[in-house]
Amino acid sequence: MRFEPAFLDEIRDRVPISSVIGQRVSWDRKKTNASRGDYWACCPFHGEKSPSFHCEDKKGRYHCFGCGVTGDHFRFLTELEGVSFPEAVERIAGMAGVPMPARDERAEAREKERTSLIDVMELATKFFQDQLQSAAGARARAYLRDRGLTPATQQSFRLGYAPESRNALKEFLASKGVEKGQIEACGLVRHGDDIPVSYDYFRDRIMFPIPDSRGRIIAFGGRALSPDALAKYMNSPETELFHKGNVLYNFARARKAVARGATVIAVEGYMDVIALAQAGFENAVAPLGTALTENQMELLWRMSGEPVLCFDGDAAGLKAAWRAADLILPTIQPGRTARFALLPEGKDPDDLVKGDGADAFRQVLEEARPLADLLWMRETQGGVFDTPERKAELEKTFREITGRIRDENLRFHYAQEMRERVQTFFGRARQKPLRAGEWEKRKPGAQGPQGQGGQFAHPGAGASRFAVSESLARSALVKRGGGVMPLREAAIVVALVNHPSLIDENFEHTEFLELSHPDLRRLHAIILDALAHDAANDRTEVLAHIASAGQSEVWQRAIALIRKARLWPVLEEAAVDDARDAFAQALHLHRSAGTLHKELKAAEMALATEPTDENYRHLVEIQTQFRDVQATEALIEGFGVSSGRAGRSF
Repeated sequence: MRFEPAFLDEIRDRVPISSVIGQRVSWDRKKTNASRGDYWACCPFHGEKSPSFHCEDKKGRYHCFGCGVTGDHFRFLTELEGVSFPEAVERIAGMAGVPMPARDERAEAREKERTSLIDVMELATKFFQDQLQSAAGARARAYLRDRGLTPATQQSFRLGYAPESRNALKEFLASKGVEKGQIEACGLVRHGDDIPVSYDYFRDRIMFPIPDSRGRIIAFGGRALSPDALAKYMNSPETELFHKGNVLYNFARARKAVARGATVIAVEGYMDVIALAQAGFENAVAPLGTALTENQMELLWRMSGEPVLCFDGDAAGLKAAWRAADLILPTIQPGRTARFALLPEGKDPDDLVKGDGADAFRQVLEEARPLADLLWMRETQGGVFDTPERKAELEKTFREITGRIRDENLRFHYAQEMRERVQTFFGRARQKPLRAGEWEKRKPGAQGPQGQGGQFAHPGAGASRFAVSESLARSALVKRGGGVMPLREAAIVVALVNHPSLIDENFEHTEFLELSHPDLRRLHAIILDALAHDAANDRTEVLAHIASAGQSEVWQRAIALIRKARLWPVLEEAAVDDARDAFAQALHLHRSAGTLHKELKAAEMALATEPTDENYRHLVEIQTQFRDVQATEALIEGFGVSSGRAGRSF
């Protein structure tokens, strides 16, 4: 049943939202101010011990600062209690003492027709499930088994098989009394004036039932088993039930997981969603074979203010990420944005969890980047901004990008953020003029101080170094196993191996060094083990220890990363004084960033628990310090401030 907006506004205005929510929660006495209509409680959507769930009668809205759920009277009832929207409206109207509007017989007839079509789709779903378990479905079962899907997972997602027949489904439904018009209205057969006899829409395909937001099957996706099929994947046609751009696969199941505290993840396909669910990630959804639409993004924002958009690690996946960034940019708002996770090159989520396990995908999620980072990376990667014209062009590009944001306040902050990044970015090119004869020493391949390879390819080339590192960060060189190998962490470990005297000199810091990358943590443990066995007196002994532990390949990747970035002060041929300075600077920056990260998390939690002005000011202060450290790291490629020595960028 459809309702006029004026009717919904009236009953919302008559019933304080606290009256609706107060039936399901206990208000916190310390933080609640009932006289002002300001209420706090422990969130009913996720488990917590301190109240971060807030509702305000004046606005008629609720919001949880812990899990991000937000909404009005009706959404609270539909999301928490699982009632339908008409049922929620009827309940609020009863509380308001307002009679329900007169019935619209035509609208009710359409709703009845939709219900009957849902029944037909349920019959079709059961038919496909039965066919999968029959003799005809043997090849389909083998395919699913080869893809690593357990019988329990297949049953959970109600996977099925459409037999290689023109009439199998049509005849089955007819035998159940389903009318020809209903079969056609569900999109289960191909029909039309140019088709004398209708025939089954799906044939010889593995079937993926597509549920709506209430878990009712409204469409199907089919994966061809024959290599000669014209389309590997195909979806049901548009019907009264199904509009492809308005649906996310696995939405209903993911919404429940998000209500338990998870963050919704958008991936690219059915199999990715199913493989992730089998690996323990029940909070994944997918668009249906097309690029993400505005309506699908709205569905994501209904679940979470900051969903993670996950894209395959290939050129097509990166282009899809760019398209998604452009799609959401105009409509982002405070508390309504997205983060972007880029998978290792050549892998999709299905490949990653099967080959490397759930922790590898969890690492990808942890490294998801905000929209601002993605836009910056896209516009600067691989670029050389060594002339005033190119710099001006980059600034113009970011002005145009940020100008597309509709929210005035957020547009201002994005413009400010990009200006600061550009200033920091170009600040790297402001180096001292070279003295006579120095330029020749710094040409590519020339020798710098103490015989090391020169750092500079061009005076002012530092202006493009950040872009180089962005490209490098996504390359196959560093995207293996545990995800991106952080350049700063790699340099710290490489310096310790190439110059073992640094281990003893900095043992109190080296022993408890916190590293995020699992491969680098293993190398760190080997270094400490070598020291414990008096096998860290020189580089050869440490390398032998690494080889005996089977980690030579990891060591070679770390070295390749350092050489690719031309960070010569930590390499073997560097003078120990240069290595000592570079290591000290990198270690200082690493420890500062780690400390600030912990303080930032604590400040965010404090503000969520107790949103006072003091806690807010403290959070802003920590955020400013954190941005300063990040800006410094970007400026020096993760290593600390310039020492002023010729040929160095540290």
